[in-house]
Amino acid sequence: MTRPLAVAITGGIGAGKSTALESFRRHGAATVSSDEIVHHLLATDPEVKRALVERLGDEILGEEGAPDRELIAFRVFRDREALDFLEKLLHPLVSREYMDWREQLAKLPNPPGVCVTEVPLLYEVGAEKRFDKVVVITAPSKLREARRGRADDREARLIPDKEKAKRADFTYVNTGTPDQLDAWVAEVMATLTQAS
Repeated sequence: MTRPLAVAITGGIGAGKSTALESFRRHGAATVSSDEIVHHLLATDPEVKRALVERLGDEILGEEGAPDRELIAFRVFRDREALDFLEKLLHPLVSREYMDWREQLAKLPNPPGVCVTEVPLLYEVGAEKRFDKVVVITAPSKLREARRGRADDREARLIPDKEKAKRADFTYVNTGTPDQLDAWVAEVMATLTQAS
């Protein structure tokens, strides 16, 4: 069984991780985002729903009765303990789903050479050991704030990008155009496919 080369994208909020992930997909990698996995868990996992309602209350449920991401975000991003609870609940489940996805890829008749996911808290939770290569996407803080449309204090909880860049296999300072980022990803993919 040939396992795809496993790549994680990480970096600060608003640095361009999702844009980079999309570029990797365009250049032939199998991709999944942590956001997609979280969305799936919120929509389908009754244990996740039960734990969220128990800790955060019914007000986090949307019209369909499923946990609503925006309502959850509104509730937890002003309450550090609630955010810690949410992360402790979801991170192990996201990891499990990701590892299952990776195993499914390996069982395909023609598995991809590279699989990529974006993991915002990769180094913070010690998940880098699960990956063959790490890509850090970074950008100056003012630019990241402008991209996300607001300032918040979540950055204070993260390992600085400079430290992440030292530990990464590939680092990109995302101050240019999406086309420049895409061209860089194409080069990284060429390197990864030679290695796999």
